[in-house]
Formats: sequence, structure tokens, C-alpha cells
Amino acid sequence: MHLLVVEDNALLASNLADGLELAGHSADFAADGVLGLHLALQHHYDVLILDLGLPRMDGLELCRRLRAAAPRRIPVLMLTARDTLGDKLSGFDSGADDYLVKPFALEELLARCSVLARRHTLHQDHVLAIGSLRLDRRARSAERDGQALGLHPAGYQILLALAEAHPRVLTRSELTQVLWQGEPPDSDALRSHCYQLRQKLDKPFARPMLLTVHGVGLRLDAQA
Repeated sequence: MHLLVVEDNALLASNLADGLELAGHSADFAADGVLGLHLALQHHYDVLILDLGLPRMDGLELCRRLRAAAPRRIPVLMLTARDTLGDKLSGFDSGADDYLVKPFALEELLARCSVLARRHTLHQDHVLAIGSLRLDRRARSAERDGQALGLHPAGYQILLALAEAHPRVLTRSELTQVLWQGEPPDSDALRSHCYQLRQKLDKPFARPMLLTVHGVGLRLDAQA
């Protein structure tokens, strides 16, 4: 999983970083609500782990703003020392999906995150359509204008990430995260995979669908 942890306790954040890495997951961290909201809206995360008592913007307000502005639903696990029923209900009312009270066991946190990440995909249609493009998540296949594309697995992963993020632009760092979980090879393999994807997705057709936004990243053109 790729997680976002918004937590202002430096020791807890450090312990979480170590535990998540040992468990094979990657995470970004923010120590205040404003930065946390910015990251949550700009990047693709499987789960947001959110403290309530944050500087600059508290967790409840962050969650409300995230639900109002995010183009996709990010599962939110609230992680806090506030353990009354009223606190929990306030968290759920603001848009949280789950609630874990401090202190907690790392194993339970990881289990809850795993459930949230899986639950997020349960009700998605397995076929995703963007303009003339159709992606079948179940079959892990893609076609454009009814023509099978025959993509390399890496090309399919890039295309799926772009389609799920559409109409947002995905940065190179986000696409690298999709393919290699933050540990890319030394060579510029992403550029090579994108070139190969273009040969399948765009070259046989009149209009390109995979567009480069210079200085930002890549996006799909639904009009193509």
C-alpha cells in the first residue's frame, strides 16, 4: 500500500515510518493539516491515516474539505487519543471510514488499512471507460475503438492509473510510485514504458490520447 500519514507527533510518525517500511509499504508524511490536505489532493494514496489534533487545520476539517474537493474517494482512518463515542461520531460525520484509538498495535493499524484499501475497490465497475478507451480491471486488458491494445503489464499499470485519476494530471513521481513503490530502477525506465504505451495506445489512431503536460506529468484526453 501507499499511505499518507498526517500526524504531528514526531516520535509516533518516526515509529510509523519504520513499521510501515518493514511491512513492505510506503508512506508520505505531513505534520499539519494544511500540508496533509495538499498532499491528499495532489497524489494517489490507498489510505489516509489522519490524526485529529493537528496544527493549522484539525483532522475533522481536513476530512470534510477532502471529501468536498477530492476527485476520488480516499479511505480515511482516523488515529487519535480522543476515545469518547461523541468523538467517534464526529469523525464519521466528517467523512472518516474507520477510527483507531491511541495507543494502538501496528499490526491492527495495518490490518485496518488493508481492509479499507480493499473495500474501496469492491463496488467499482470492473470496466472503466474514458472516451474511446475501455479498461477491464478484471481481465487486466485494454482496448481503444474496439481494438485490443495488447499492453505490457507496466504499460497497463500506467494506463490504469491515468484512467482512474482522469481528468487529473499524474506526475512522474506518482507514476513511479505506481510501478515501483518508490524504488525505481537506476535507468529512466518510466520514459521507456511511456514510449511503448504510446506505440500501442496512440500510434494506430488518428488522435493521441496520452498527453504530456510539460513540467507536470501525463494525462488522458477523453475527446480522442
